[in-house]
Amino acid sequence: MSLCDDCVNGVRHEGEPEGKIEKIGGVESYVGTPTGDYSKDKVVLFLSDVFGIPLVNNKLLVDDFARNGFRTIMPDLFQGDALPEDALNRQDFDRAAWSARHTPETWIPVVDAVVAALQAEGVTWIGTTGYCFGAPPAWHLALKGASKVTVVSHPSRLAIPKDLEEYRDRAKAPLLINSCEVDRAFPLEAQAKADEILGGGKFAPGYERTYWEGCNHGFAVRGDMSNPKVKAGKEGAFAATVKFFKKYQDL
Repeated sequence: MSLCDDCVNGVRHEGEPEGKIEKIGGVESYVGTPTGDYSKDKVVLFLSDVFGIPLVNNKLLVDDFARNGFRTIMPDLFQGDALPEDALNRQDFDRAAWSARHTPETWIPVVDAVVAALQAEGVTWIGTTGYCFGAPPAWHLALKGASKVTVVSHPSRLAIPKDLEEYRDRAKAPLLINSCEVDRAFPLEAQAKADEILGGGKFAPGYERTYWEGCNHGFAVRGDMSNPKVKAGKEGAFAATVKFFKKYQDL
């Protein structure tokens, strides 16, 4: 599956990242650590969009989760081959070739290695937050029982309705979906299908969905913060994610 236009559009956010690069399970990862007391047995796994660790927006979000009390880890899903930042403003980038290099066969060993290393050091609670490309890795960890809570924002590469039905039937991690008005990867029809399959108590562990009017795919990471609706969407999706993690942090 190739990348949609909104997967590679956006504005670069300003700020100085505060985390650091560490190797976890042999995987290069960007790590944000809370400054005060925090639960050492809990970790938020930040499963990024196609721009990965190099994009400052992603690192700043990791730092923001750490400020909310969670050690947060963004593994390099792309093993040094994240989409280059200049692709934000290029229409000539070969998205199909890049996508072909990054199939589940490439990222599953990465996330499994990180999770195994965290479990070996005593982590018992993993919450995932997957953005765009990061949604299938979040799905993968929930389906194998490795994560306790799942959040996805403007998810891509999900087969609808198959993946929603599989999550309902096999996963035990409560699920939050942060969705938006304009999203070819997870359009309004898919959002309605998610509510139909998972809502109304049909998914016992817990299901919630936020919807952000005036926002496009990518808003939760790369939205234009000068647009009031997009700013509200990005900040609202982040707040909903933190609230969801804290709601289920004792699982």
